[in-house]
Amino acid sequence: MKYFSKNNICNLQKFSLLSILLFSLSGCNSDDKQKVDERNWQLTWNDEFNGATGESPDATKWTYDIGTGNGGWGNQELEYYTNRPENVAMDGNGNLVITAKKENFGGSAFTSARIKTQGLFSQTYGRYEARLKTPYGPGIWPAFWMLGSNITTNAWPQCGEIDIMELRGQLPNINNGTIHGPGYSGGNAITGSYALKNSRYDVDYHVFAVEWDANKMDFYVDDYLYQCIEKSDVLLKGQWVYDNPFFLILNIAVGGNFVGFPTEQTPLPQTMTVDYVRVYK
Repeated sequence: MKYFSKNNICNLQKFSLLSILLFSLSGCNSDDKQKVDERNWQLTWNDEFNGATGESPDATKWTYDIGTGNGGWGNQELEYYTNRPENVAMDGNGNLVITAKKENFGGSAFTSARIKTQGLFSQTYGRYEARLKTPYGPGIWPAFWMLGSNITTNAWPQCGEIDIMELRGQLPNINNGTIHGPGYSGGNAITGSYALKNSRYDVDYHVFAVEWDANKMDFYVDDYLYQCIEKSDVLLKGQWVYDNPFFLILNIAVGGNFVGFPTEQTPLPQTMTVDYVRVYK
């Protein structure tokens, strides 16, 4: 999602216009029949968020980023991330709820939460998925994404970044799947989009996933393969840095280079409701 700004979406070939607005990178072809090979995935890590109302995320699985980061987390974001139940907690109905609020806190005009598995869980390759409903509104920036666990010794973008779900709140029907690495980061990232024609991602739950191996990454929405990024494509732009463990991140940002400022038309508070996160090998 975001460690630094990303301002442009690639112009990619359109497919399946009768049912969806679909963009795809070269390397793998998508079609209406979706002839995708089945795999025998085995669950390696999950959180079903079955805690009581107001309970914080499982401390054995999740930790937090707190504060405003360097330069608004490198993106000129406006929120202050907290670990308060007001910003991140279970709802008692099997969901985790991240809430972005308009309030003065720590010198910022907004609060939200960013949770991560850094230092607790990471994995190389596999299928990573989350079932969730997104927030919406101008200036709202939700994401389900990953960073290379070696980020403490290899700064972004050398550590690599995989954005599984990322959208602009002012375009709540368009999901972006993106990777950032050496030679292709920020506005030059490798990215594709999947748009719902007659709905929005904040209206109902959707499953966002990436399947990643040593040679490629396949991006899915509701088990529809909308983008494949092959290693050979990446090497035309820069380095492939995806043979190491990555950790998971969930958050809602407010403002920033990717989405712009909230407006008077931005309804706040906004929530991202997460049914589950699951990882397979």
